[in-house]
Amino acid sequence: MNILMHCVYFPPEVGGLESHVFNLCRGLVARGHRVDLVTSRSQPNLPREERMGDIRVSRTWLPARNPGGWLLHSMCSTPRTTRTSARADVVHAQAIASIPPAWIAGRIRGRPLITTLHTSHFLRLAGKARWRPGLRALLRASDHTFATSVEIAEVADGLLPGLSTEPVTNGVDTSVFRRCEPSLPPASGPTLVVPRRLFPKNGVRFFVRAMPEIAAQIPGIEAVLVGDGPEREELQGLSAQLGVANRIRFLGARPNAEMPGILSSATAAVIPSLMEATSIAALEAMACELPVAASRVGGLPEIIDESVGTLFAPGDPTDLARRLVALLRRKDLDTVGRRGREHVVTRWSNDILVQRHLEVYRALVAGETERHA
Repeated sequence: MNILMHCVYFPPEVGGLESHVFNLCRGLVARGHRVDLVTSRSQPNLPREERMGDIRVSRTWLPARNPGGWLLHSMCSTPRTTRTSARADVVHAQAIASIPPAWIAGRIRGRPLITTLHTSHFLRLAGKARWRPGLRALLRASDHTFATSVEIAEVADGLLPGLSTEPVTNGVDTSVFRRCEPSLPPASGPTLVVPRRLFPKNGVRFFVRAMPEIAAQIPGIEAVLVGDGPEREELQGLSAQLGVANRIRFLGARPNAEMPGILSSATAAVIPSLMEATSIAALEAMACELPVAASRVGGLPEIIDESVGTLFAPGDPTDLARRLVALLRRKDLDTVGRRGREHVVTRWSNDILVQRHLEVYRALVAGETERHA
């Protein structure tokens, strides 16, 4: 089968959307399918055409990293998407901004269109009245709609009754993300890893505010923040102000290939997000046998409970500290980590994600699924 994907961002960009799409594409080509992907030239040094493994990647202009920039990229990538769709059996739009070029290409070639709804950006837009008519029109264009959390699926169905959006949890390559040799120097006490980009929605400031209380109760505790963003300088200043600068290391952005070693260096992972789909960072940590403490928000409660970690109130440093300290004091912490990996392998592996996508693609190509809405 020939599959055409459109996605605004793709590796080497780092994030949940990028990991989801990259792992899905890799899984599809590993099963013998051809995948072409149209994305943005989001960094000036990136080639316009390349092979990433057996994924054929085309990159087009991205003027800015904001809704206006995404709209212009969507419009300007339409000719390339349409040309590439000549050999496609299905066209897959990864997120809302990808629907217009993918829909145009699909209509011209008579190919089915699949959409996956990702991230809190969709939730924010759906909450604004002026955006809802446009979102309804975009959702109506798809022949099948996936969403990366139940929350996103419910919001989409609320916008367009009868849509029947299918939730699919992000998949993890469990052959890559597994316990391995630690890559960070050993600490004198437990190590927490916070694999979050430093943007307001990821709530890292609430973790930093919780660190004094955590440090007061857990001797030798250290934290490693993996990710970069506009809040970095502010968070470094806050950690110094709170007297925990010597306990928090800012590693900055790291390639995905380095993450198994970093995760395997830690005792537990913390996901303090204020908005979240089904966090692939949390699933990757679980796949590396880490207990996970996460905000009770979005799709996180769909994958995390007391059997594999703990949940705390979003934006509440006191509750974060209390529940994380209780987690770290559990006598069965190793068992909690192993159970998390078992859950990922049996429920949320990339193989499962790929298989479900192929079932939908084949059904649409065979004409077995009626057009939604």
